[in-house]
This record gives sequence, structure tokens and C-alpha cells, in this order.
Amino acid sequence: MAFLRSLLFNFILYTGIVVVFLIALPALFLPTKITLLFGKFLGHYVVFILKIFLNTKVEFKGLENIPKNEKYFVASAHQSMFETFALQSVLDYPVFILKKELLKIPLFGLYLKKIDSIEITRDTTTKENLGFFDKVASIIKNKKRPLLIFPQGTRVKVDDKVPFKKGVGRIYEALNICCVPVALNSGNVWPKSGIIKYPGKITVSFLKPIEPGLNRDEFITNLEMKIYDEIKNIS
Repeated sequence: MAFLRSLLFNFILYTGIVVVFLIALPALFLPTKITLLFGKFLGHYVVFILKIFLNTKVEFKGLENIPKNEKYFVASAHQSMFETFALQSVLDYPVFILKKELLKIPLFGLYLKKIDSIEITRDTTTKENLGFFDKVASIIKNKKRPLLIFPQGTRVKVDDKVPFKKGVGRIYEALNICCVPVALNSGNVWPKSGIIKYPGKITVSFLKPIEPGLNRDEFITNLEMKIYDEIKNIS
């Protein structure tokens, strides 16, 4: 039963994504805001089909912790594909940092470029990467959109406590704005690998911002503690 339910969910998910991508094609030639609206729609779509086809409720906690009138960036736990979509439903059109390889995916890569995603070649020292943090700071300074990063660097299991990437500390220093930590337990419903999904409840918890001014190591330690402690509370 779980297998059949998961197959149906995956079919509805990917069919919906393809349909939205095709409908959104004209947006590639229109202002960026139009493409961003399609991304926000997909965020709501994923939350909706989780409820309908997996009997899974999604709860967003702590939305009052998202700054209203100041710049901020979001550092989120990463356990599944869920949060790459669902966070767009509540955040104000986030800017993504992503692997350079994703930009090479047909059509999908065009949309990622259109919404001003920031590419990075991971685990290498290149000319582009050397100026990466200055580039991030410049882009966020000139946009009224928050940066969204996944400091674990990849999807992990719910109970895994991997050290955060050092780059998140450099981003914090470069931006000099507050960081909103996000804890979640999406891996309980939507594991990072395999096709089986499970009914349940996904909680996405926005925590109190970490203000600028810490050194990068203090920031990373604080961020890890806040996120992992909250994951323990909601899982």
C-alpha cells in the first residue's frame, strides 16, 4: 500500500512540475518576478499534494521570526527535496545557492538562471569560487530577496548531525545581516533516497534570528546547536 501510494504521489508531483515548467515558458522572456511566482506556486502545490495523497500535514512554526523590514538570510536543515519547494511558499522569493551542475539540466537550468540563483563549484578552488562570497554579498545587497542556504551541504537523514560547511560562516560575515535558522523533520515523511514516502506530519520551524557580529566559528556553533536541538524537539 505504501509503495502504491508513493508511486501515485511521485507521479502527481513530477507531472505537476512538468506542467508548470511548460506553462511557465513565456516567463523566461518576462520580468523575473513572473518566474518567481511560479516557484511560489510549486511550493504551495507540494504542500497540497502531500496533504491529499499522503495524508501529511505541513506546519510552519515561528513565521513571526522572519524579519519584516530588514535584510536577512535563511539557513535551513536539508533532509529531502520537500524544503527546496515548500520554503518558497512562505519566504519572500528566496535566492538559492546551488551546485553549478544543476544549471546544465535542460529547461530547469534556464529557470534557475532566470531567478538569479548563485552557482558554486563545490569542493574545488577555482577563480570563480575565490570571489564567491563577495559575489553573494553584492547580489543580496542589491535585491529585496533573502538568501536561502543549506549549511549541511547535502540532504541528510533526520537523525544525522553532520558538521555544517565552513562556507556558511563566511557568508554570515560577508553579508553582515541576521540569519534565520530553520529546523525541520521532512525526512520522516520524504526520505532523501528511495521512492517510498510516508504519511505523517512535517514541521518547519523558523527560529529566532542570529544577529550579525559573531565571528564565523561562534556563528556556526550557535547555528548548529539551534537547528539540531530544534530537530530533536520536533521529530
